[in-house]
Amino acid sequence: MNVAVIGSGTMGNGIAHVFAQHGFAVSLIDISQQALDKGLATIGKNLDRQVTKGSLSADDKAATLGRLTTYTSIAEGVRNAGLVVEAATENVELKLNIFRELDKHAPADAVLASNTSSISITKIAAVTQRPAQVIGMHFMNPVPVMKLVEIIRGYATSDEVTQRIMDLSRQLEKTPTEVNDYPGFVANRILMPMINEAIYSLYEGVAGVEEIDTVMKLGMAHPMGPLQLADFIGLDVCLAILRVLHDGFGNPKYAPCPLLVNMVTAGRLGVKSGEGFYSWGHGTKDLVVADRFKK
Repeated sequence: MNVAVIGSGTMGNGIAHVFAQHGFAVSLIDISQQALDKGLATIGKNLDRQVTKGSLSADDKAATLGRLTTYTSIAEGVRNAGLVVEAATENVELKLNIFRELDKHAPADAVLASNTSSISITKIAAVTQRPAQVIGMHFMNPVPVMKLVEIIRGYATSDEVTQRIMDLSRQLEKTPTEVNDYPGFVANRILMPMINEAIYSLYEGVAGVEEIDTVMKLGMAHPMGPLQLADFIGLDVCLAILRVLHDGFGNPKYAPCPLLVNMVTAGRLGVKSGEGFYSWGHGTKDLVVADRFKK
């Protein structure tokens, strides 16, 4: 089966990497060749890490890269796809427009999946003529490492399509977990309020960045603290998901912290911008609190 992946950013190149490594021909699609080249370079670096660790041979790396083809046109990239996985920015209108295009150009029997972390699969499916073949396939970051795939059934997603995607996820050596289509699904409905509460704790002066993260790492055995994790996810993504939760449930407990809103407005987005709660431009693996939050 041919697989098309829409978007060559952090999630898209990771998804393409995993499918190609497991023997699938992959069409990686983005709006510019520059973005695609950057995505391919990232895949190459991640494959090199696997070779260095001994989990992949040099021949397997070459074979994986050989299964990847890039396109700047959705129509060309999806024409032979049995599965399309959309991994574009977490923006409702953008995703709806992409699915309208996919519905026009992908084969009639193709399954259309979204890697959305919070947006309604039912809403996405409603702009297509094949709602039974639309499903959520929410991979975790970094995709080549993380085992979970959250499989989200839209209101009209068929049993047969759900089972196919569950089985396919297992072929990728992932653990698929089926959930229903409500705002934030399971992962982010639980995770984002925790991150938001950590930001509120900082905003209200309860504790500093390091102290909040240390409590959660050492007290709750989290591999990284919520503020570090927010930087890793992207503060803009965290804000977008919280707004989906707030709009979807109408519950004030999901209201984004004003500090988070201000940081995103100021372009302090975490790792991707070089600064969030921590500084990420110093070229080491050490955690350095951003100057604004130093005591």
